[in-house]
Amino acid sequence: MPKNKLKKFAEYESFHNTFDARNQLKGKWHQEVFKNNNPITLELACGRGEYSFGLAEHFPERNFIGIDVKAARMWEGAKKAIQANINNVAFLRIQIDFLMDYFELGEIDEIWITFPDPQPQKTREKQRLTSPKFLEKYRLLLDINKSVHLKTDSDFLFKYTLDTLTPYPNQIIELLFNIDDKEDLQETLKIKTYYERMWRDKNIPIKYLNFQFK
Repeated sequence: MPKNKLKKFAEYESFHNTFDARNQLKGKWHQEVFKNNNPITLELACGRGEYSFGLAEHFPERNFIGIDVKAARMWEGAKKAIQANINNVAFLRIQIDFLMDYFELGEIDEIWITFPDPQPQKTREKQRLTSPKFLEKYRLLLDINKSVHLKTDSDFLFKYTLDTLTPYPNQIIELLFNIDDKEDLQETLKIKTYYERMWRDKNIPIKYLNFQFK
C-alpha cells in the first residue's frame, strides 16, 4: 500500500466519526453515535464521502452514514466533516454484502446509491448494488414506504434496476432519465461527486430513480 494511503488509513482509524467491522453498533447508532433519534440515511459505496457530507450539510435534522470498503477513500469525507464541525455524518468501513450484520431492521430510514460500479459483466451481476441479492437486504432494512435513491451515469445499470424491481411490490416515486431536464431540481440532486463531474464533462446524462417497497 502506498505511503499516502497508509497515512490516510491510520488517520481514518483515529477519527471520532469513523467505524469498521470491529465496532458492534447494530441497533445502537442513534444512542451511541449520533446521540439523537433523527432518521438515518445510508449512502452505499460512498467513495470519498462527498454525497454523505453534502446531504449532512443540507439536512442537519437527519443522520447520515457513508459505507465503503476503502478507508483511504472515506478519509476525505470524514476529515472534511470534522473540519466543518458537521456531526450528523459518520463513515463505516465494511463490505456491503454484510450490511445486515451492522443495522437492525427498521433502524434505517433511507438509502442512497450514487454512481456505483455498474458491473456490466454477466459474471458480476450479484455484485451490482441493485441486484436481487441487495434489493432483498434493502427491503428488509427499510420496511415499506421508505426510499431507495439511485443516481447513475450508466444506462445499463438504470435499465437493469428497473427490470430487477419488477417482481417486487414497489412504487416509483420519481424517475428521471436526465436530471437536467427537471426545472426545479431538489437540493439532494444538486450535490455533485467527483464521478458525476467526470461524466458531465463527457456530456453523459445523469439518471435518477427514487423507489419504495410496498
